[in-house]
Amino acid sequence: MVHSGKIGGMDLPPLSLSVADAVLAPDALDPATIVSGEPRTASVVLHEGAGIERGIWEITPGVVTDVEVDELFVVLSGRATIEFQDGPALEVGPGDVVVLPEGAVTRWTVHETLRKVYQISYSPEDQ
Repeated sequence: MVHSGKIGGMDLPPLSLSVADAVLAPDALDPATIVSGEPRTASVVLHEGAGIERGIWEITPGVVTDVEVDELFVVLSGRATIEFQDGPALEVGPGDVVVLPEGAVTRWTVHETLRKVYQISYSPEDQ
């Protein structure tokens, strides 16, 4: 259910929805980022503004590379291994909270279709 109004001084309507049942729109995945398999991504943006983006995103099995943005997310379903070029490998699954630092070079091995709820923070010069 959506209502108009402000939360903490921001124009942001309250929102409640079933993440598992949310309908996502297919995204274009840069073919140069695909290492193996035929992964596909889809998402829906729930809110954008004040230097943040919030939404739901998913990726099907395969291996892809990425350069990360400043992101916090919670895995709702699926499993993946996120390897950092200059750091550890994270095994993530349902219920895990993950923080990705901006600029980190990663390799995602998606074992089971992964769906997450995310918040990305942007610096003023990125907008």
